[in-house]
Amino acid sequence: MIHNRVRVAELRAHLGRTGSEPGSGSVSVCGWVHALRLQGRMQFVIVRDGTGLVQVTHRRDGGPLEAELQALTPESAVRIAGRVVEAAQVKLGGLELVPETVEVLNPAATPLPIDDRTGPEQRLDWRYLDVRRRPAAQLLFAVQTTLEQGMRAYAYAEGATEMHTPKLMGTASESGAEVFELGYFGRSAYLAQSPQFSKQMAIAAGVEKVFEIGPVFRAEPSFTSRHATEFTGVDVELAWIDDVEEVMAFEERMLAHAIGRVAEVHGAAVAEQFGVEVTVPTTPFPRITMAEAQEVLRAGGWDREGVKEDLDPEGERALAAHVRRTTGHEFVFVTRYPVGIRPFYHRRAADDPGVTLSFDLLWNGLEVTTGAQREHRHDVLLAQAAEKGMNPEPMRDYLNAFRYGCPPHGGFGMGLGRVLMVLLGLGSIREATFLFRGPNRLSP
Repeated sequence: MIHNRVRVAELRAHLGRTGSEPGSGSVSVCGWVHALRLQGRMQFVIVRDGTGLVQVTHRRDGGPLEAELQALTPESAVRIAGRVVEAAQVKLGGLELVPETVEVLNPAATPLPIDDRTGPEQRLDWRYLDVRRRPAAQLLFAVQTTLEQGMRAYAYAEGATEMHTPKLMGTASESGAEVFELGYFGRSAYLAQSPQFSKQMAIAAGVEKVFEIGPVFRAEPSFTSRHATEFTGVDVELAWIDDVEEVMAFEERMLAHAIGRVAEVHGAAVAEQFGVEVTVPTTPFPRITMAEAQEVLRAGGWDREGVKEDLDPEGERALAAHVRRTTGHEFVFVTRYPVGIRPFYHRRAADDPGVTLSFDLLWNGLEVTTGAQREHRHDVLLAQAAEKGMNPEPMRDYLNAFRYGCPPHGGFGMGLGRVLMVLLGLGSIREATFLFRGPNRLSP
């Protein structure tokens, strides 16, 4: 038997149609039992699919339909066929479905493990139930899809090539201990902390603009609202640049385009579900050097001892507030970070060798991006690695990419979950991730 499924949002176009009418096809709704009101004379079942809710209304008559509806449990997967009728008294779109057949495709056990009062950590234990029960969670992933589409569309329009780089590495992809080690046929391998080295090899391979949207792994024992041990990174690398400014300009235009698409497609729904207005940022974004930022912040009481080289979360929030007051902008690029807190492959400024041609992008006080112009000269890379006490031998394959004519280049890495956090006004990256991974969470 062929079932012509109708989504809840499309039901009004099917008023009065039933499967018994010649040539009409069956009017079937497939979804989950959202709520049950089983009264003395009437049975009301609210069915939910990905587009909305519909009320199924049945007058008790002692027949088989009554028994089938009475046996339903919340969150059971059902297919209900019947007649769509006007019902002005029904708040769910002024329609109701008068059932003719009820098919339980998969009954839900009772009681459910979560409800509307369940705390966030337990909801993560049952994330698939949590997402499907909450329209806001469903919307989040629709927004994520549109956001990624917007980023890809901009990158494609700029002539960028999408690459898929390996996540198994023979050596740590960046300096530091924040790396997952695993056995690999009798030797050690590592999960990639970043596609950084692979992106640069693509530049050396003659791919002039490269981007990737894929998984990133960080073995950070951090339990903050913005850290995860696995997340989705948006990475871009651009060849033949004259200055790091070209990298920042690419990113701000990419973000403005992608956020514009979200505003166009989901703006009204985001306002309804999250209470947030999706505002398309103007370009260019404000820029401020790290030295200038620290001067501004210390004048306001941050880091009174003057010992911090980098911005901590408090400093990032305070700087963002300053930028909003003085420019009205939610974004700010913080540039020219000190050599001591940047990787060996960041290029150093010719006018001040103590700083790098690098940047972080803050959005409403949250760091969402790190980027830089890269050092593309082999001899300089070796010297900078040695200065940081690094052994070049494990990085031989990477360093070899710069021995045979690698052009000047730069790029950035953006955390997709952090962008979604700010875009939708979420309190934690856990909410912006389908199945979150952190130091104490490897399931479901």
